[in-house]
Amino acid sequence: MPILPPDTGFADLGFACVDTARAARTGDPEVVFAQGKRPHEVVAILRRLAEAHPDRAVLATRCQEEAVLACADSLGDRATIDRVAGTVVVGPLPAPVGRVAVVAAGTSDLDVARECLTTVRVHGAGADLVSDVGIAGLHRLLARLDDIRAADVVVAVAGMEGALPSVLGGLVATPLIALPTSVGYGLSMDGLTALLAMLNSCSPGATVVNVDNGYGAGVAAARIARTVGALRAAAQIAPPAHG
Repeated sequence: MPILPPDTGFADLGFACVDTARAARTGDPEVVFAQGKRPHEVVAILRRLAEAHPDRAVLATRCQEEAVLACADSLGDRATIDRVAGTVVVGPLPAPVGRVAVVAAGTSDLDVARECLTTVRVHGAGADLVSDVGIAGLHRLLARLDDIRAADVVVAVAGMEGALPSVLGGLVATPLIALPTSVGYGLSMDGLTALLAMLNSCSPGATVVNVDNGYGAGVAAARIARTVGALRAAAQIAPPAHG
């Protein structure tokens, strides 16, 4: 794929230079990181991205309440808003290729897990949320194991001591993305404990993203799942059945 010249595919909004050609280069449109942006800026960038990509969804993450309200007021029914995740989606989701299981240890991890879930769907893969299956109640995780194994990629979301990916790493054969969250008491150190535990896991095969980075984990998981799904379709292999 040729590299586009620097003056091609950018929209200058005055306060932001929107990359309208990113989908041509990477397969996925630019995503708005709303944290630190003023509400009207989030709305304007989403509008411009939606104009550039009318056939598929565009996404804003880390939307605070003021930005959510501005999007709801300005974009109306065009916007799908998840207040727990802090996400706003404008436009139709692409047809899903491949499947991702987003596995959250606890309901306290749901904001990050749901950001990941929405990101996966916007980036073209199917996604299922398996929630509140932390290792303090191992029977809860084992009860959902067939559903988790049916996915092409697993994202394990956990705070506290960050042990969920290590447990799943010994139970699944699929690519595993470990997503630490900043949930925890005292010396959990805003997710650093979970991050280091995941990086030092004795279960092989897991890759680790940054603390609370549901977006980054979602993009990686979707791209892997899309590749696996496309290869499966080309070989006419049926996906694993849900348990």
